[in-house]
Amino acid sequence: MSGTLNKVMLIGHLGDEVKMHYFDGGNCIGRFPLATNETYMSKQTNERVTNTEWHNIVVRNKAAEICEKYLAKGDKVYIEGRLKTKKWQDDKGMDRYSTEIQCTEFTFLTTKNESQAGSTPSPNSQQTTQKPSSNTVAQPATDDPDDLPF
Repeated sequence: MSGTLNKVMLIGHLGDEVKMHYFDGGNCIGRFPLATNETYMSKQTNERVTNTEWHNIVVRNKAAEICEKYLAKGDKVYIEGRLKTKKWQDDKGMDRYSTEIQCTEFTFLTTKNESQAGSTPSPNSQQTTQKPSSNTVAQPATDDPDDLPF
């Protein structure tokens, strides 16, 4: 073992659609922003604070085409990959750096129904309502605190 590891695991929501770029020879690359959130209680104000971190995700070839086809803005996805930092110069000749996650594995966490729920239904679509299952068993409610199951 070489003693080093460059691995990133993220679960987040897409901040935009997958942007594709095609190259000569049939290769392609897809890019999209991924938002992860951290929520905590502020000790000073005693209020809930949410911080959002944005990650630049890069996916290649067939995986990029799959992401473009099935992922949409707002969808939840699990990403595995590695960090890659690029150095470039801006218009003023200053060195700039950007870090991206080169995706090696992904799993879609938003179901097709959840993804479609965010969009407005077309006039031709049929809405179905699901009836409660008759197989559900309700536990009897007891108010007696001495009747604990443990």
